[in-house]
Amino acid sequence: MSRNKKILMVDDDARMRELLQRYLTEQGFDIKTVSDSAEMDTALESEQFDLFVLDLMLPGEDGLAICRRLRGNNVTTPIIMLTARGDEVDRIIGLEMGADDYLPKPFNPRELLARINAVMRRHVQNTDSGGPTTQETFPFGDFVFDAANRSLSKDGANITITSGEFSLLKVFAEHPRQPLSRDRLMQLARGRELDVFDRSIDVQVSRLRRLIEPNPAQPRFLKTMWGFGYVFIPDGEASA
Repeated sequence: MSRNKKILMVDDDARMRELLQRYLTEQGFDIKTVSDSAEMDTALESEQFDLFVLDLMLPGEDGLAICRRLRGNNVTTPIIMLTARGDEVDRIIGLEMGADDYLPKPFNPRELLARINAVMRRHVQNTDSGGPTTQETFPFGDFVFDAANRSLSKDGANITITSGEFSLLKVFAEHPRQPLSRDRLMQLARGRELDVFDRSIDVQVSRLRRLIEPNPAQPRFLKTMWGFGYVFIPDGEASA
């Protein structure tokens, strides 16, 4: 998974950058570290990366603003946000901006490695169209979700979708009309257990609803199973 994979880390903590660059390099990744958004933009002018690690608290343009800008420019490269422990609101906002995962500080470098591998594994699975597959195209309403080509379109017009949104929609599309708990969604979409008080699945569902629902406040396709999880109704039936 790590061979030839390039990671851009944006963190103003020089000691943290040095520690993680050494550790992740030892794990086989190609790591470039910068201290702020200006250095990040300079790096992006000449290099392409497979994943971004963004610290939330940065001088000038912070991690949330960077994430928002990247997604606004249709950059779908996976993003992991590093946040201060206890800043739940910021973590939720980060996911709403399009981050694929987050990790609260302080953390063990092995935990970051596990998150990086999980996010990259999902991204590779989502973009790999080779090998045997089952159904790959899922029409619903005015939309067509093409899992093989990693695309979502409405009336023939392409809709930008992040890696995290794609993973979750793919799970729903492959399990139509099947109630899925939050724990099960986390396992299928992210490959890990749901942490206590972890609201990331709910945030991603909210993002998906803004993409596909005519009225996100009254969802037609992604319905809430109160006290349990969610269910995908591809033809928009009134009741699950």
